This record gives sequence, structure tokens and C-alpha cells, in this order.
Amino acid sequence: MSRDKTLKPKDTLIRHRNVLTRAERIEKMKETGTWTDDRSPMGLPKTAHRKAAVGGKAKKKKAAEESEGEAQKS
Repeated sequence: MSRDKTLKPKDTLIRHRNVLTRAERIEKMKETGTWTDDRSPMGLPKTAHRKAAVGGKAKKKKAAEESEGEAQKS
């Protein structure tokens, strides 16, 4: 039996999307300076949309190195 769509977890609605809408692509192009107002919104080029890594392994590695440095000083 399937679940009703109103019972979806809320965090699935905020996930990273690879496909941008036309308006989002135009905004990205305005930020980079590749958009002009006389240009047609049809047939836009692909616009890279990368998910930024937040925290993760880099912070854990740095914290581990700091704790090792403190342990060696003692």
C-alpha cells in the first residue's frame, strides 16, 4: 500500500536538486554576468549547480589533528 503524499518527511522537500528552473538559471547567469536583458529565456545553456560540502570530513580531520597535537604536548 502506498503512503499519502501529505505524510512525507519534511526534510525530503529541502534536499539538493540538480535541475534548476528557468528562473533559477537566469538568476545564476545574472550573478556571473552572462545574462543580458535582450536575450531570449528559451534555450538557455546548462548552468552548474553544485552542492557545497558543509562541515563533514574536513572538520573531523582537523579536530582529530588538534587533539593529537594536544595529546603529544602532555
